[in-house]
Amino acid sequence: MLSQMQQLAALVAQRKMSRRDFLGFALASGISATVAESALTKALAAEPKKGGAARFGLAGANTTDSLDPAYFPDSFTIILWRTFRSNLTEIDPSGALVGDLAESWEGSADAKKWTFKLRRGVEFHDGRPFTAHDVIATLNYHRGEGSKSAMKGPLSPIERISADDPHTLVLELASGNRDLPYLMADYNLGICPAAGDKIDWMAGVGTGGYAIKKFEPGIEANLVRNANYYKAGRAHFDEATLVAINDAAARHSAIANGEVHAINRIEPKVATRLAEQSGLRVLETKSPGHYVYSMNMKLAPFDNADVRMALKHGLDREQFLKTILMGHGTIGNDHPIAPSYPYFAPDIPQRVFDPEQAKHFLKKAGMEKLNVQLHAANTSFTGAVDGAVIYSENAKQAGIEIEVVREPDDGYWDRVWRNKGWFASWWGGRTVEDMILTLVYESGSASNETGFDNERFTKVLREARSQGNADLRREMYRELQLILRDEAGTVVPAFINWIDAASDKIGTPDLPKANNEMCDLRAVERWWLI
Repeated sequence: MLSQMQQLAALVAQRKMSRRDFLGFALASGISATVAESALTKALAAEPKKGGAARFGLAGANTTDSLDPAYFPDSFTIILWRTFRSNLTEIDPSGALVGDLAESWEGSADAKKWTFKLRRGVEFHDGRPFTAHDVIATLNYHRGEGSKSAMKGPLSPIERISADDPHTLVLELASGNRDLPYLMADYNLGICPAAGDKIDWMAGVGTGGYAIKKFEPGIEANLVRNANYYKAGRAHFDEATLVAINDAAARHSAIANGEVHAINRIEPKVATRLAEQSGLRVLETKSPGHYVYSMNMKLAPFDNADVRMALKHGLDREQFLKTILMGHGTIGNDHPIAPSYPYFAPDIPQRVFDPEQAKHFLKKAGMEKLNVQLHAANTSFTGAVDGAVIYSENAKQAGIEIEVVREPDDGYWDRVWRNKGWFASWWGGRTVEDMILTLVYESGSASNETGFDNERFTKVLREARSQGNADLRREMYRELQLILRDEAGTVVPAFINWIDAASDKIGTPDLPKANNEMCDLRAVERWWLI
């Protein structure tokens, strides 16, 4: 029977049988849904095929979007960057670090010096040869004086960048960083062509699997396959179009009606219904990505530690997980380190909804009641506004009045994020703890959205980067999680499962160990038309 199921699953992959009919036959034959889905997944992950034009309906688009790698983008632009730019390193579907534009790398014993051997024969889309000079110019763009890049902080320990030859890059650091090769896989660090000592990011060319044919911010991007792409078995579509569809209902309708081949950010409440629809697959992966309600600690009343603690105790995270995520995630504990991280500290007590504790901290702050605004838009994360309403209802039990301000989706990240006192935000996961802690919480980081500045935190974080003893490093990361839980201006309700959907006309590899949505933001490069 299992052999027959595999044969039928192959028919689904060839579009000769619907997914609904396949699953119906399996259940009628006494085959469990789990076994049937496994057979189908393997069939759909058959040998990739070249050709065709694919359309992706994506949330997270803004008319203010830019190709500037120093820009703080949302999903649409990040996925676009992943299609046309390449990094020195890459996280593969198994979660392992592998080479991309770098073939190999080696660090010194103290992790203060790193040497990268670069690929030869790689060209940018306009024919310019790729060399170490392009990497130097790109990294200097992010770390240079006056840079507003999210990567300025993470790259700040680098003291000197040089090239022994056009394909050997040397990075020398003021302090050791054992995770530096992972840092080079970050989406902001896609390599741009050099123009003198600067980078020519406005040309919109990279070394990635696709070249940009047309880009209309907030509307769509049209891409064509790079015939000279250096990665075997990648970039299968002849053409791909990224269509901006910020409204969740419109995205669901677009894939249900066959207007697009895949979409991101499925609302958990409709995931089951979409999964039951013929011709569609729901793709769900656990991740360290998380939703957050962030307070600007430089603005009153959020500059008061007791007020922050009162608000942290004022949310029912169990209700948030059940109502907003429909169980598609895990409870958060007001820090960004998920249980999937190697140095997650399971012994730190879970914060729970406690109106009496919230009242206690309000009194410590010299208050009987508190009135605050919470700014949210559904582009900040799926369900952000509804989650804020739940938060408001919970907090009333502690004498806290939260006015939910629903903001327009377009331009949210420019107008609201970091500019209002309290706002909804989200973060995709990073492969190692240091990356998310450095990006979002280290003092001076351009993406430190709360203005968190803690001397002890910074000291321990920097020591942990170079610590070679795993046990000592674990103790350090535990302390960092505890500091953020109790002192930072973040309320983390939950870690999220990414839920995407794809037509049965799309072939995919086995679901990756993903830090982010859409096959870790690489769906356009990794997927194919069946």
